[in-house]
Amino acid sequence: MAPNDSAQATDEAREPGAGRRKAARYLVPVAVAGVAAATIGLVPALAAAGDPSLPKISAQQLIEKMAASDTQELSGTVKISTDLGLPGLGSLGSFAPKGGGSDKSAAPDAKLTELATGTHTLRVAADGPDRQKVSILEDAAEYSVIHNGDDVWAYDSGSNQAYHERHAAAGADREHGGKKPGADVPTTPKALADRFLKNVDPTTAVSVDGTAQVAGRDAYQLLIKPKQSGSTIGSVRIAVDAKTGVPLKFTLAPSAGGNAVVDAGFTKVDFSKPSASTFTFTPPKGAKVTEDDGKHQRTSKPGQNLPGGLGGLGALGDGKNAKDTKVIGEGWNAIAEIQTGGKGMPKADPGKGGGNAQKFLDSLGDKVSGKFGTGTVFKTRLINALITDNGKVYVGAVTKDALVDAANSGK
Repeated sequence: MAPNDSAQATDEAREPGAGRRKAARYLVPVAVAGVAAATIGLVPALAAAGDPSLPKISAQQLIEKMAASDTQELSGTVKISTDLGLPGLGSLGSFAPKGGGSDKSAAPDAKLTELATGTHTLRVAADGPDRQKVSILEDAAEYSVIHNGDDVWAYDSGSNQAYHERHAAAGADREHGGKKPGADVPTTPKALADRFLKNVDPTTAVSVDGTAQVAGRDAYQLLIKPKQSGSTIGSVRIAVDAKTGVPLKFTLAPSAGGNAVVDAGFTKVDFSKPSASTFTFTPPKGAKVTEDDGKHQRTSKPGQNLPGGLGGLGALGDGKNAKDTKVIGEGWNAIAEIQTGGKGMPKADPGKGGGNAQKFLDSLGDKVSGKFGTGTVFKTRLINALITDNGKVYVGAVTKDALVDAANSGK
């Protein structure tokens, strides 16, 4: 009989281990999380036929096992798939953002965000908090981020470009509000699991939902579901290694059904110490190397590279316009209300090909109205946003109706 027990997470269980998050910083490089094919469903695609028979365990005990895990040495291959229901940049044609400029390099921030769409194969390795590596394997190229002691290297074999940062420079950058390169992009099941577990609260139901075998290892399946209705998230399933407590697979299923929004899991994993050579890197001959001294600043304005009169969209991401922000609701149904100080949805510039651009913008959203007035809802399979014509933005992992209700209540 597969284990099946429910429990509410306590305060201790909500924090799955500061040591593991530190080790995950660069294998995130172990952020993205991003995140296995595009047709992955809710049944773990990496599970072997037949569930293993394991000792009974409660949800509370399993969460504590994850938090207590001291595994810091591993290597393996991860398949990560993300299906937010967004079009690929290639399908946007002339409306795709244009690259280039002074920010173009092998820096991790932009490259790792590619994990936010499609299917990718990653090779990961970790040897404690000071040595981690993650590589994105492509058809004819490979992109790697290597953390070794005081050095962080990134290398794109396709463009023969490298990026280098020293810890001292990174520390200075953080003092000015910056972050480690790629630190917000989760690239392993553990990094994804940590983000959800730390936010478990009384609006969440947590249970052990059977067992599975992932990458040849026996695992318990932790199931996390919202108790509330109205969330776009149906469930989060985490396959936890029965021996080490390390998450081996992470699946986020939408409440609307269909393919998983995010599915990330090991296809191969080895908990022995990786070779020291795994974390050494020397730029190949002829490679263009960008040295980051922590003083690099973006010189472009948000959205300025968007073509066809879409540049006005950048104003929505300009922090200077976010005059007031508050949270409506709680738990899985929390919605951020942002007063942008603007005039609602920016219009495409008619003098810069804006006619077609405006049609493109209109095709992305649904026009809605209510006590709040009128606005446009922009939808993905996970995060939805309502932009009202009077300059307010409501955003959350909730349905369109929930956003409209929030806007009506906030009038």
